[in-house]
Amino acid sequence: MRRILPLFSFFFLLSLILAWWVDSRVQPVELITTLTDQPEYCLTCHADLPEISASHPVEVFGCVSCHGGERLALDADLAHSTMRGGANPSDLSVVEMSCGGSNCHSGSEADDRHHIQRVTTSIQSTYAGAIANIRYTFGAQTELKAHLGVSAVIDEETKTGIPSLEAFDPASEENPFLQQFGENCLTCHINAQPREGDAFARKTGCAACHSTEEHKLSTAIPYTQCNSCHNRGNYDLRTMTFVERDDHPTTRPQDYYQPIAHFTQCEYTLDCVDCHTRDEVMGDGDIHSSKKDIQYVQCKTCHGTPDELPLTQILTDLNDIAFRMAFLNPVVELKLGDTILVTEKGEPLWNTTLLPDGTYAMTGKATREEFTFKPVMGSSCTQTGKDQSSAYCHTCHAVEK
Repeated sequence: MRRILPLFSFFFLLSLILAWWVDSRVQPVELITTLTDQPEYCLTCHADLPEISASHPVEVFGCVSCHGGERLALDADLAHSTMRGGANPSDLSVVEMSCGGSNCHSGSEADDRHHIQRVTTSIQSTYAGAIANIRYTFGAQTELKAHLGVSAVIDEETKTGIPSLEAFDPASEENPFLQQFGENCLTCHINAQPREGDAFARKTGCAACHSTEEHKLSTAIPYTQCNSCHNRGNYDLRTMTFVERDDHPTTRPQDYYQPIAHFTQCEYTLDCVDCHTRDEVMGDGDIHSSKKDIQYVQCKTCHGTPDELPLTQILTDLNDIAFRMAFLNPVVELKLGDTILVTEKGEPLWNTTLLPDGTYAMTGKATREEFTFKPVMGSSCTQTGKDQSSAYCHTCHAVEK
């Protein structure tokens, strides 16, 4: 009996400890998504994260569909061990697995679902323009047509005559300047990790543009997001090094542009996304040799010329892409019958509408500020309107610095 009592006490104590351990365990918060009909426990720890975007509701997509990970694991290390792209599933090395699919972002061009194809063939991804220009400058190729990109890419339905790019290998270049270019100057594309320093902080892949704050995807992209790549300094071709800006901007125009730049008021009052279109920024699905080949929005796109009004379109179909854009960034309430401005390629400037009195109204996609402006036709402008270079309108409209 004396031997049984200690044994009984031990097992009783063990049962109490076991009951406490079971009781104290994290109770899983289960989510069964409508997309997969599979349970996942991610919200057990991440319930405080904001919904990533209106078009990706958590009850439909959950977390695992995009991020990967072990959906039933409660241990953080185990749950995160198989996540794609770390905290960024839109990194181009994993984007097809995370964001692809015919109903998501690698579907058909006809359904405007070919976002991954557009991004991976874009100048922002291939860096083909910079590579072609620097190789042409140093005699490694005889034309400015792109042949190489930071990685190999194929465009099976090319409209530009460039069906593919081979991967640029700096080590195979004979010219030491091109080798140095490869070592020092290949951080300005969305495949690359950013340069060190807070001034260059950015994400890769789709998130480089669309992730404007933690766990948020947005099409309301401020100019500061663009500046994390585009306005932090200049490359010195004599030394093949990047020279950071050494000034300290205190105003929006100074922050927006470098000191040598000339600009009109609308160029710094608006944000980059108010003028540059999706095709210009994300790419149009074709491989281009330079940024100049893909950027087509000019002053006349919104303002017209002395002889021509800007192009417009009357919205007659609720399936028009303009309505989708307005849903993703609800700064304006479009309705059937509205007249919006369009580019020469027919891409909608959905935040810019024609008013009954013949003037135009624009709402800033990032600032939500409202602006009205008149067309050039009927004004006192004496220019012909044919030249649309940056210096053309700056002749009269450049802001005094």
